[in-house]
Amino acid sequence: MRNIALHFRRFDWPILICTVLLISIGLLSLYSSSIGKGDFLNFQKQVIFASIGLLLMLSISFMDWRVLKNEPHLIFILYIIGCLSLLGLLFFAPEIRAVKGWYKVGPISINPIEFLKIILIILLAKYFSMRHIEVYRIRHILFSGLYIAIPSVFIFLQPDLGQVVILIAMWLAMLLVSGVKIRFFLLLILCLVLISIISWSFFLQDYQKERISSFITFDEPLGANWSKVQAKIAIGSGGLFGQGFLHGSQTQYGFLPESQTDFIFSAIAEEFGLVGISVLLILFFVILWRIIKIALNSETNFPRLFCSGMALLLFSQIFIHIGMNLGILPIIGIPLPLVSYGGSSLIVNLIGLGIIQSIRYRILFHSFDY
Repeated sequence: MRNIALHFRRFDWPILICTVLLISIGLLSLYSSSIGKGDFLNFQKQVIFASIGLLLMLSISFMDWRVLKNEPHLIFILYIIGCLSLLGLLFFAPEIRAVKGWYKVGPISINPIEFLKIILIILLAKYFSMRHIEVYRIRHILFSGLYIAIPSVFIFLQPDLGQVVILIAMWLAMLLVSGVKIRFFLLLILCLVLISIISWSFFLQDYQKERISSFITFDEPLGANWSKVQAKIAIGSGGLFGQGFLHGSQTQYGFLPESQTDFIFSAIAEEFGLVGISVLLILFFVILWRIIKIALNSETNFPRLFCSGMALLLFSQIFIHIGMNLGILPIIGIPLPLVSYGGSSLIVNLIGLGIIQSIRYRILFHSFDY
């Protein structure tokens, strides 16, 4: 009991408190949109997901993070299982909104992409930490890129362009943190631009092209741009203090599409206004700041890279989600971490934060070498 009490005294409470507050804000928004739809199933499931995720976060914080560093074969096996699960989606998953991205198990949908993200962060952190002196070599850049390319192909075939963008952004950011030379990094960006041009011509689905082209041209307010227009109306109508909990017109009357997932930021802005989204952004900032602080205080490469990868994953999803809602980025279906409905995303993010808590405890409060 004494060790448990000591562990919680050394817990990173700002991360835990901000995490719980973000989950609570998400649940409030889910409850509000559930009132409008007359269906509380998603709200009830999210409460269960949050309870499971928080329990996992606390449990994993007691784990010795060195297991992840010292058992590379285990991580690689999990990576293979993750890739196979993505491949299996193409054959066994039901098609939901033209995407085969979830396994249906009774009333629950499981998205293996989310679980693979945390595995990839661990895998890349291990790979770069072992090669930090010669990470500039082309072969290391290519091999690390291969770890991302294989699942990205399977995800692209679902098709889910948004998650491919997240994986590539995460890889590029971890390359930068690991110390890759700028000229190689710029060459990678050029290659990715060329791949994007080729993908537009030969691989993108018509609806994906429509989303991107409508974002550029700003036409079709009743067609491809309907979601963007409604999101902007919801945000604008929120004003300073919002229309009030359970009183958001766009949310309650169903004008705002996917108000529980892709456009939950707009739903929160409508009901809680600028004050509400300011609180939301401050909570995210505190979590990211604490993670980066733990990364900077880490004395070895693996925990530093893992914390950096987790921070970059959260930041990229937050940035893209808010950008979609504000209409400054194309709509590519990225949820808001810890807030949007979705058990897979919520649980995986909480697992990642649990590993960060473990890193903080054992690195910052133990004097022996890790």
